[in-house]
Amino acid sequence: MKTPEIWSYLIHLGGNMWYDEGADLPFLGEEGFSEYRDYLLCDEAVWDEVIKFLPTQGINTVIVDLAEGVRYDSHPELAIKGSWSKEKLLKKLDDIRALGMTPIPKINFSACHDAWLQDYSKMLSTEKYLQVAADLIDEVCDMFGNPELFHLGMDEENAPLQEGYNYSVIRGEKQWWSDFYFFMNRVEKNGARAWVWSDYYWDHPDLFKKHMPKEVLQSNWYYGRDFFKGKDGKYNTSVQTYIDLEEMGYDQVPTASTWGSPSNEVRTVLFCRDNIAPERLKGFMTAPWQFTIPGCKYPLLADAASFAEAKRQGYEK
Repeated sequence: MKTPEIWSYLIHLGGNMWYDEGADLPFLGEEGFSEYRDYLLCDEAVWDEVIKFLPTQGINTVIVDLAEGVRYDSHPELAIKGSWSKEKLLKKLDDIRALGMTPIPKINFSACHDAWLQDYSKMLSTEKYLQVAADLIDEVCDMFGNPELFHLGMDEENAPLQEGYNYSVIRGEKQWWSDFYFFMNRVEKNGARAWVWSDYYWDHPDLFKKHMPKEVLQSNWYYGRDFFKGKDGKYNTSVQTYIDLEEMGYDQVPTASTWGSPSNEVRTVLFCRDNIAPERLKGFMTAPWQFTIPGCKYPLLADAASFAEAKRQGYEK
């Protein structure tokens, strides 16, 4: 059985991607995705320990969620207290490569996850906003040495998830696709392949089928335990999407996590192995959804270990 090429792990450098400044939400503490902060929630020692552990668990790709975590030359105004210098990030990327792994950039341009863009997040789809996005994509591609892949996020842009935000906004159909094509084209101009979360399909299947280019790498995600058909003979929407994407001919990197269930990673790997053609199953991702801080260190390590077990059960037994 052919083993997929990509075994990837999502790690957070930036963290202002959930609640915006002034959000009317309870403070969840440093170990949860909580309120907007004006300081970086990333501990270097924890980062280093996790990164060194990953290759021992068979992980060969590290997806770096950047956001406000680095001081961009093109837009230094996006930096907060503790944002890494460009030189520091470049050193950390070299460390990842020295361990035999490939670093891949991720910048989320979803209107639900862009508090890190500060005032620019309130200029959504304007000429100024798109210029900032282009500047950041160009600079990040340069920092990552012209990566083959670039994750653009674009998930969860809906009203329910922004109910408590101080400023909430959702692109309409035409504007969502217009902006997405802009980001995609900019990524491709830099020689990379665009990579996105696939949950837009859950609510807009017809628009997805009509507009999503086949060259965009898809990461559908599901973090629960239910991989069985219900009494109606159907899987839940999130699980069914893996099958639908396969039937539509998209390349996939399914995303699992221990965030919702300790058995999710094994279940995801086995299900997708059996339902996605090997030539389109490019790999898997695990997303711990924990900040890179001391209080989350062991969940971060445990997630990688669980991912390794999923790989063993799916492809090495």
